[in-house]
Amino acid sequence: QVRLVESGGGLVQAGGSLRLSCVLSGRTVSGYTMGWFRQGPGKEREFVAAIKWTGGRIYYADSVKGRFTISRENAKNTLWLQMSSLTPEDTAVYYCAAYWESNGGDYYRSGTYRYWGPGTQVSVSS
Repeated sequence: QVRLVESGGGLVQAGGSLRLSCVLSGRTVSGYTMGWFRQGPGKEREFVAAIKWTGGRIYYADSVKGRFTISRENAKNTLWLQMSSLTPEDTAVYYCAAYWESNGGDYYRSGTYRYWGPGTQVSVSS
């Protein structure tokens, strides 16, 4: 059984930085595309970033491009999201997610992902 657990959320002032981590257990990350989504107050869950297993291709939402960096450390079954230049609009619960890449699907759609973590709260004050 694949399990994802996020950590690293918290309260930060606008302009600050945070690094989120997500550990996958139950299997290795080999073969999985992994991504980050977020859901702000009163908003739908939205795509933030993804990193594919094949070739390690990386994708970002336009809203975070240039400010967030996704990376993975396969030996530690860990996914990271480095966030900088945070604004109050980045306030959300951040979710780590994964799907078996060979199953196909769009990396930016939440419905593509089979496994989800419980989420970690990120709050940015102005």
